[in-house]
Amino acid sequence: GIIEDDRELDERAAFELIFAHGFSTADSVTQSAGRGVGMDVVANEVKELGGSIQLDSKFGQQTEITIRLPLTLAVSQALLVRCGSERFAIPLPAVQGVVRAASDDVLNCLEANIDYTHEGASYSVRKLSPYVGGAELSPESLEGPSIPLIMVRAGDQSCALLVDELLGSREVVVKSAGPMVSSISGVAGATILGDGSIVVILDVASLIRNSTDQRDNDDFVVAESNEDLRPVVLVVDDSITVRRVTERLLDRNGMKVLLAKDGVDAVAVMQEQVPDLVLLDIEMPRMDGYEVASHIRNTEALQHVPICMITSRVGEKHRARAFELGVDKYLGKPYQENQLLDVIQPLLARAIKQRK
Repeated sequence: GIIEDDRELDERAAFELIFAHGFSTADSVTQSAGRGVGMDVVANEVKELGGSIQLDSKFGQQTEITIRLPLTLAVSQALLVRCGSERFAIPLPAVQGVVRAASDDVLNCLEANIDYTHEGASYSVRKLSPYVGGAELSPESLEGPSIPLIMVRAGDQSCALLVDELLGSREVVVKSAGPMVSSISGVAGATILGDGSIVVILDVASLIRNSTDQRDNDDFVVAESNEDLRPVVLVVDDSITVRRVTERLLDRNGMKVLLAKDGVDAVAVMQEQVPDLVLLDIEMPRMDGYEVASHIRNTEALQHVPICMITSRVGEKHRARAFELGVDKYLGKPYQENQLLDVIQPLLARAIKQRK
């Protein structure tokens, strides 16, 4: 019933039948095949992303499927705010809520450095402007009977952010900000508004976490001296892409990074300098991650070094073997940058205290 009996199909039209809902060449239906769903789902998902799918086949030789997707197309809901003369976008998934609080209560929280309580939860009141290098809030923003507060959470940190003005929420197309701007902590990307202006999309969780670490965590403060007191992290991975991406992330967050392309290279690096933390892949040439972990735990000078294993092997047997060897944390690929930072910061804090 997909095509009429008298219709003649050319090769291209015949290929398109593969993506028709309910079409199948199977003689019988099994638990996993024969229902005619699968390729139509692929085609619909690609089209929803604004892409296209094309199939070419040579009988008895090969079939080639080409999928084209927009490189930078990502649509997100964002809350637009104004700080001074600049506008910024905050992704709505990062916003727990927006409330209008009495001005006296907010000003009292700011002056006394106490938390604002909303629905049983406590939020530290902070101005967004210092995080984005902007001017202080205008006096007019604090003179009204009520002040809007943006409730956000970054790990275990809950904050109520003060801005000059809320401009409402809207759907935005997220664009890459380029390598120069993307390397700045707290920038998730950028978007172009209807009037042609460019607005930076903020990674609020990263902004708050980094500012908290700099203010409250003495373990990550670098003294004003010629000595480099940053925590040292050894990244061991056979993928140069993974090594470089991880290096940039850790460097942005105030860490000194050592790199090793496999286990043998890692052992050589640790003979020169003992790191405060090792981020370790499993599958590597010459010497895999399990062997490196065993070497660290059986070497007196390295026994105290925390190990965070980062791998695509997420099965329970691989995890169990890692912990048997003394690995402290186990993280599966792919992971979010914030997730990695949340895992390694307690390990670094512990290692640096032991070093002192």
